[in-house]
Amino acid sequence: MRYKPLFLLFAIFLISGLIYGIIHWANNVSQNEGTSKVKLRILTAGSLMVPLSEVEKAFEREHPVDVEIEGHGSIQVIRHIIDLGEKADVIFVADYSLIPDLMFNRRMPNSTLPYADWYAKFSMNEMVIAFTNKSKYANEISSDNWYEILARKDVKFGFSDPALDACGYRTLILIQLAEGYYNNRTIFETLISKNFNPTFFVESDEGGSNYTIYVPQKVNPKTDKVVIRRSSILLTPLIETNSIDYGFIYLSVAKQHGLNYIKLPPEINLGSESQRDNYKKVRVKFQFHRFEYIPAVKTRIGLPIEYALTIPNNAPHKKVAIEFVEFLLSKKGGCFTKIIRRFMRDRKCLETQQ
Repeated sequence: MRYKPLFLLFAIFLISGLIYGIIHWANNVSQNEGTSKVKLRILTAGSLMVPLSEVEKAFEREHPVDVEIEGHGSIQVIRHIIDLGEKADVIFVADYSLIPDLMFNRRMPNSTLPYADWYAKFSMNEMVIAFTNKSKYANEISSDNWYEILARKDVKFGFSDPALDACGYRTLILIQLAEGYYNNRTIFETLISKNFNPTFFVESDEGGSNYTIYVPQKVNPKTDKVVIRRSSILLTPLIETNSIDYGFIYLSVAKQHGLNYIKLPPEINLGSESQRDNYKKVRVKFQFHRFEYIPAVKTRIGLPIEYALTIPNNAPHKKVAIEFVEFLLSKKGGCFTKIIRRFMRDRKCLETQQ
């Protein structure tokens, strides 16, 4: 019997320790839940990195959220989700048509839902040729002779990979449209076809008014005259350091980086709604095996440059994603619309398509 008090004392200490441990654990969980931040993952076309970074700061000031922004070529943005199996909360692309073409008819694994079923257009842009004062023939180039300057042997120029980036296939469309505008049927051959192996080739219809550009399976420049990068935004440091003389990029990117640029005629710059029918005369067809299962992406039609966003149906933080988009388009997110107006062209009203 003499051991009973010791046993009771031990039991009391044990129970007290357990109670303290449970309370301490509960307090830690409560504190962590109160302080942990949701990580909102955003995949975007590289040309939107600057305006979105401003929204990121403003949104984080008012919400316990860590906004993570990744820039890629527009095709690659969507492939991260539908091909690589990654998840994102909001995506932004520089070609609105990529969302319905790649996401509307593609079902998510173990689901009857598509990856997306709506998109909202919010801005326009246009193609320019960017350069610096140190670029060769910078004092000669103009909207009338740019294709002649780029063809000179000592001039280097670049554009983004058409298989990954909308700006890349738009460059091809622009150059083909230039043949009709300048009444010169050698521009595409001189600037593109003869500088790649395997080559790009162009096919016209019987009337010679509609053209299809065939992109080889491997986009491989023959020499260092032409430089290809995964995204148009990656061309800007090459232009700034004079690693290349000229680059085909968006007007907004040229302005954001303080580059000189040649404004091109609306008939070829893909920035005019009134030229929609003209742009549609040129299309780009990919010969990549990896696009076989996505027939819609194999052919890109010339269209005015219109940006769009969507929230994928498998977004991990859909509620916060909706809050972010609402904030983006509100007065609080005015820094975004200000930059859009300054560097691009905002639409008079948001257009949503389902």
